[in-house]
Amino acid sequence: MNPRVAVILPCYNEEAAIGLTVAGFRAALPDADIYVFDNNSSDRTVEVAAQAGAIVRREPMQGKGHVVRRMFADIEADIYVMADGDATYDPVAAPEMIRRLKDEHLDMVVGARASEIEEAYRRGHRLGNRMLNGILARLFGRTFSDILSGYRVFSRRFVKSFPILSAGFEIETEISVHALELRMPVAEMVTQYGARPEGSASKLSTYRDGWRILRTILTLFRIERPVLYFGSLGFLLALLALALAAPLIVTYAQTGLVPRFPTAILVTGLAIVACLCFFAGLILDTVVRGRREMRRLAYLALPAI
Repeated sequence: MNPRVAVILPCYNEEAAIGLTVAGFRAALPDADIYVFDNNSSDRTVEVAAQAGAIVRREPMQGKGHVVRRMFADIEADIYVMADGDATYDPVAAPEMIRRLKDEHLDMVVGARASEIEEAYRRGHRLGNRMLNGILARLFGRTFSDILSGYRVFSRRFVKSFPILSAGFEIETEISVHALELRMPVAEMVTQYGARPEGSASKLSTYRDGWRILRTILTLFRIERPVLYFGSLGFLLALLALALAAPLIVTYAQTGLVPRFPTAILVTGLAIVACLCFFAGLILDTVVRGRREMRRLAYLALPAI
């Protein structure tokens, strides 16, 4: 029995591109169900998607994270192919990504973007992507070459065990970290990335969205690596306390007096906060370990492909 495949496309004002996107995935995956989730579009996105043969659903809460959360919750399938509705991702690559997911028993295949077109993948976005990939690798020990790609193939086990918390474009980062944290079997495959069709405009902002993604990585680092996060903060506070205390210690050794009481009080406060940071990291690490075990059990409760 062939697995059920669902193509899920989040959309916001993609009237010029959604028809091409649906047609491309229909040609590449003729047996798949194609869903377009509209996110309060003010143009003819819904009408064009329906005319192209897609199953159209709506998500009123604005933001890609909200849309992906709704898609993962509502759609029932064995394999999920997620892409953007802007006709930039290559539908021809989808069958090979699905084949790898099945043959290698994976839970996610990421379509790493490759493009020679400057308009498709701007230099600033490439630089930001490399920086974020490097940060993720340093924080979590391993990473993908393109953590921000919106072209991914998932197993049902991944989709139904993923507690999405993001609201916007940082959803791809959260997906990547979730896979890395649970040590899921994943892979990447280079896919072509093209320019948007004429009349279609990007909703991305290099600096705003880059800051949001960086903030998401740091938040996930605090949540998933509390010993390292709070331990580093405590270590810096302890160093500052020692630097401020050194002159006081020298003066006390020479005269037996502590003439600068405000500084001494500050040093005491910093030392106390540093100790609290260390112990907070240890306590939270126990909590995180329990949460990770529960997420792993929820993941294992679902059958593999």
